[in-house]
Amino acid sequence: MPEYRLDHIHLQSNDPLKTAEFYEQMFGAKRISANDEGDGKAWVKVDLNGTTILITQPRKGRPAGLEHFGIRTDKLDESVAAMKEKGVKFTMDVRQLRPDFRISFLEAPDGVSIELQEGQF
Repeated sequence: MPEYRLDHIHLQSNDPLKTAEFYEQMFGAKRISANDEGDGKAWVKVDLNGTTILITQPRKGRPAGLEHFGIRTDKLDESVAAMKEKGVKFTMDVRQLRPDFRISFLEAPDGVSIELQEGQF
């Protein structure tokens, strides 16, 4: 049976740098990396006691808030097949992003998006 664990939370914010500062000041999160490309494109990664929070700007037409959260598994293909057999709707089939990292997206109840991944984000 595949093993699962929370890997990351992806938030969308109109001001990722300011949002990251909130998590740093209020919860003691530590900044991992940040990139301000100018032209309204910025992202920040913070670590909150072992959980990565990725903060980006909303994609066009999307509101700020929770984008998705990532769950890591050691057996992505097996997990996807088993979930599909149970009727879970996948919004993106398995995609290889790097040699050591693959992802797929599924829709949980209430429209919550989950990134199911194999390898570390």
